[in-house]
This record gives sequence, C-alpha cells and structure tokens, in this order.
Amino acid sequence: MITLVWSSRFIKAVKKAIKKRPELISEIDKVLTMLETDPFNPALKTHKLKGRLIECWSCSIEYNYRIVFEIHKLEKQNNIEILLLTIGTHDEVY
Repeated sequence: MITLVWSSRFIKAVKKAIKKRPELISEIDKVLTMLETDPFNPALKTHKLKGRLIECWSCSIEYNYRIVFEIHKLEKQNNIEILLLTIGTHDEVY
C-alpha cells in the first residue's frame, strides 16, 4: 500500500501554485492519484534527483511544473510512504 504524506512546505507550495494557476488543480489531483497508485507510471516521468536533492525524486505535472518527494519503505508494515516535499516550476523546486 502506498500512502501520500503532505509536508507543511508542500501544502504552502500547493496553495501558492493554485493561486498563480487555478487551472492546475485538476492536474495536481490527477498526478497525486497516479503517484499513489504507481509512482513510476511512465506518464509521471518520475526520476531520481542529484546533488543536494540526491535523496529525492521528482515527477512532472505538466511541462514546467514538478512535484519533489521522498520514498520511504516501511519495513514492518511492508508499505511505502511518499513524503511530498514541494511543488512548483522547474526553477522553483531545483
């Protein structure tokens, strides 16, 4: 089972993104649903990051918008937790 965990930074970033671009609401919802179902769905373009974000992954919402997250495997429960860290344009999140 995959669980999405929204960090406080992610919540603030979502509010900011929606304020700038209200039309992103449905796209964000669609991506989060796919992420919870299959984080490596090819439509998400999920990829491992490098440098200071080496422990993180990123997926695409649209051409210039990304979600940055960490994947944690919970061994005791054999579940996966995805910690959503931030959302924004390519330049904002990297």
